[in-house]
Amino acid sequence: FKARDGSDLHYRRYDAAGETDRILILVHGSAWNSMQWHPLASWIASQGLATVIAPDMRGHGENDGVRGDVSYIGQMEDDIADLVYVLKKDNRDARVILGGHSSGGGFVVRFAGGKNADAVDGYIALAPFLKYNAPTTKPNSGGWAQVATRRIIGLTMLNNIRVKGLNHLPVISFAMPRSVLEGPYGQLATTTYSYRLNTGFAPRSDYEADLAAITDPLLVVAGDADEAFRADLYEKTISAQTKSGTYVVLPGVSHIGVVTGEAVRPVIGDWIRAHFP
Repeated sequence: FKARDGSDLHYRRYDAAGETDRILILVHGSAWNSMQWHPLASWIASQGLATVIAPDMRGHGENDGVRGDVSYIGQMEDDIADLVYVLKKDNRDARVILGGHSSGGGFVVRFAGGKNADAVDGYIALAPFLKYNAPTTKPNSGGWAQVATRRIIGLTMLNNIRVKGLNHLPVISFAMPRSVLEGPYGQLATTTYSYRLNTGFAPRSDYEADLAAITDPLLVVAGDADEAFRADLYEKTISAQTKSGTYVVLPGVSHIGVVTGEAVRPVIGDWIRAHFP
């Protein structure tokens, strides 16, 4: 689809079996791309629950442009709003659910608290990142992310006085397994993020305010074997800000397993049927 700046951004489409007015947009986690959703998206579509759209977020996957960077903070929110606009050209009455995993789940929270929130009707967050010091976050996200903390502090101070000329600098790197980097799709991995991409791919610093903005149905799912986040603390943390949530902890499920495993499937299916009949 063509974004408002003229960029062509890639997405994968899984058409629902049978007729439905539900569209589920799934945002991938940090460093990877839309391929992570293939098993789950295929299942959701095959059950007729929704037509699933899995975009490569700007700076990721098969998209052109600088890998790991965007032009401005908030550009990815604008991209999703543009995607919804394109999808609704074929069905103006479509009901749109925005979902995401890990950083993608954090992006869902950010989107809900932003100017484009009216574009969607519900949210699914699988093991979402809320903030580096949120009760749900383990140190360094379980060793997955290495953060240039001093640089982030410095750039944040500069942005507070509207100095944005250094926002392209890298501030975080990811411990992508070598087996992935050397595999057939290794070229699609994104191992570092700039300040502006990293900032725009997570809830705002006041993540509680983003959560408090959620009035549409919200599903939060995580596994109790998650290496990066505390699944047992999501409900306490999020329900203090919004009453729209449904919370499920999956026994024995890891951070990646909440996407790739089968345990999450009936949870999502039941929630969609209950809230978007």
